Amino acid sequence: MEKELKVGISDYKIGEAPQSLFTIGLGSCVGIAIYDPTTRVGGLSHIMLPDSSVFNGEKKIEKFADLAIPHMVSELAKRTPKRRLVAKIAGGSSMFKNSLNTPQANIGLRNVAAVETILKQQGIPILANHTGGSMGRSMFFDLHTLQVKVRMGNREIFDL
Repeated sequence: MEKELKVGISDYKIGEAPQSLFTIGLGSCVGIAIYDPTTRVGGLSHIMLPDSSVFNGEKKIEKFADLAIPHMVSELAKRTPKRRLVAKIAGGSSMFKNSLNTPQANIGLRNVAAVETILKQQGIPILANHTGGSMGRSMFFDLHTLQVKVRMGNREIFDL
């Protein structure tokens, strides 16, 4: 069993203790750690966009909050009771100066709102978050200790 699992952009991975999951490059993207604290089974998703419905044709499930989160939760529910799942999220920065500067134009804010809505629909409480701002993040999730750490700018580390 691989100890560290890297989650790429528009990707998610499922693991269990003693594995750890990590993702880098969370700008406007959002990282979603979902896990069962009892069995220490969990997943980490790195979504890029909030809603797949505005795109035609074949869609990569892992790219969109509305597709990736329910899909990952479904996979987790095969290995652990869904009712015990909890989440921590990070990312959703405003990475680009925008002349409109509205919530509709800010993809980071839209991603965070979509993730929060979908987790609520799934019945999964968000225990902690580190979202917004204007700096990118990396997210590290240790399934053994259940610690989620967020690093910003290669210097500041926050525990969620």
